[in-house]
Amino acid sequence: MTTAYLSRESLARYLDRSRITGAVATPREANLRNIQGFLDGDQHQHMGVEQTKDWTYKSVFKLMRDRVGINEDPKYTEGQDSISANLCIAALDKYADVFSEAVKGRKRLLFATAHPAGLAPVYARLARVARKSGARVLRVDGAIPFEDGDVRQVEDVVMVEQYGGLRHTHSPEPMKLVLEQLAAEGREQPDLVVSDHGMAGYAGSQAKLRTIAMGDCNDPGIFVAEAQGDVEVTVPLDDNVAPHLYDPLVDYIISRAGLAGQDRR
Repeated sequence: MTTAYLSRESLARYLDRSRITGAVATPREANLRNIQGFLDGDQHQHMGVEQTKDWTYKSVFKLMRDRVGINEDPKYTEGQDSISANLCIAALDKYADVFSEAVKGRKRLLFATAHPAGLAPVYARLARVARKSGARVLRVDGAIPFEDGDVRQVEDVVMVEQYGGLRHTHSPEPMKLVLEQLAAEGREQPDLVVSDHGMAGYAGSQAKLRTIAMGDCNDPGIFVAEAQGDVEVTVPLDDNVAPHLYDPLVDYIISRAGLAGQDRR
């Protein structure tokens, strides 16, 4: 498969048209509720992120406005919310640069997602490119018991399985279990974690590993992690559209990273 590099302007229009950015599906009510949930330590929202600054509702709202592009009016409490395509692309630039540095340096990379129905194919493609370019993509042997299922790897991407299906989770525990297994086997930890949600939060905030992430406008925890310097970059986007809609975004990452020549199945 060959890829074509989209200009920033073309990509911005595409992202809004596909609702990866722009008027996204996430309602305003969820965004505001999750800011408070993060501050309250809600298990679904803290995402393994240890607060190292004195965050308030006002400061987290401002962060989400400035880094994600949610509606800037705090009195707007119901209806559609938004993500800025320009902020998304600016973050993609940083994301691609870090990815490129790790891959070209033949570093150890670990890919993981909490949103298998949307983002797993994104990471699987990045993992293929990384491996073909000479980087070491870490593999997890077997399945690690977790709640009513297990943590397993499918096409190089760590995910959570339950009752025969792949499930959504914000828990940091799956990443903790994977890193503990690597340590128990005497294997080295990843040089770069490519992930999202609680798995990225744990990797960057608690395990202190170099981490790049993606996050939705209702995921304040992972943007707090970036603001604190725990996660190197978090790309704002709708994290659960149909996987094929992310293809131009992945094209952009791979092209900017200078790895398009390796993007073949």
